[in-house]
Amino acid sequence: MRTCDMCGRQAEEADTLTWTTSVENGRRRTYCEECSRTHLRAIEGKLDSAWW
Repeated sequence: MRTCDMCGRQAEEADTLTWTTSVENGRRRTYCEECSRTHLRAIEGKLDSAWW
């Protein structure tokens, strides 16, 4: 079971293939598809999630 670090949505491993992962300050962060689409520019710009 995985949990989105932004909204808290949970899903089984097989259902998270479209989720986004990033490493921020040495920590692995996982974002669901909806949060990834909403914050795409910030993710691509490598902004820390505290800024979005």
